Amino acid sequence: MCGRYASTRSPQDLAQLFQVAEWHPEEALEPSWNVAPTDDVWAVLERRPRGAGEDAPAARVLRPLRWGLVPSWAKDVKAGARLINARVETVHEKPAFRRAFVKRRCLIPADGFYEWDQIRDDASGKVRKQPYYIHPEDGSVLALAGLYEFWRDPAVKDDDDPAAWLLSCTIITTDATDAAGRVHPRMPLALPPDHYDAWLDPRHESTDDLRALLVQPAEGRLAARPVSTAVNNVRNDGPQLVEERT
Repeated sequence: MCGRYASTRSPQDLAQLFQVAEWHPEEALEPSWNVAPTDDVWAVLERRPRGAGEDAPAARVLRPLRWGLVPSWAKDVKAGARLINARVETVHEKPAFRRAFVKRRCLIPADGFYEWDQIRDDASGKVRKQPYYIHPEDGSVLALAGLYEFWRDPAVKDDDDPAAWLLSCTIITTDATDAAGRVHPRMPLALPPDHYDAWLDPRHESTDDLRALLVQPAEGRLAARPVSTAVNNVRNDGPQLVEERT
């Protein structure tokens, strides 16, 4: 699974990297080296303007979404804490994800992600969980394949009240390769730049064509280094979390 990651790039940088047409400065998020489930996270998505017709072009936007997808039929937002990831093998079939897979796809920018390996101490025989920070060797951004969903809060009466709607997201995972595979069997699925347009385009609704975009990343791009167990605590943050520890 993908349960923590780092996202420190500014919205200005992300808007340029992903050719975003719109983002709102008042929604800006602080850099985080320890993004955790239920946090607000940056996502790139394409939506038609509200009230526009079916023929209106979609605009690419950068906006914060809550990490942990809350299905439209969920009774409350607590459901999202269990749906931070969607397996690539079944994402198109699961009730919580299948409509979003066809209608509401996004990219979730990340500098890198964390996974934990179980290490046995030869002297004591005890097993500890060692965190690793896994990131592109060249320092490029990871565009994690994601889905997003709208959830209507029944406690808010007015549909036009922004508080009436929660936008949440999930990250698609796949079998781990490269350095990540030496740490953990699963990893978030990052899309190459030449797949961005097709993945984000809401007009693309063919399940087979969309699944064809979700290929395992080529090996040789990722590096992994052991880091401090301080990342285990969601209250800890800062660039020291990604520094190598022996």
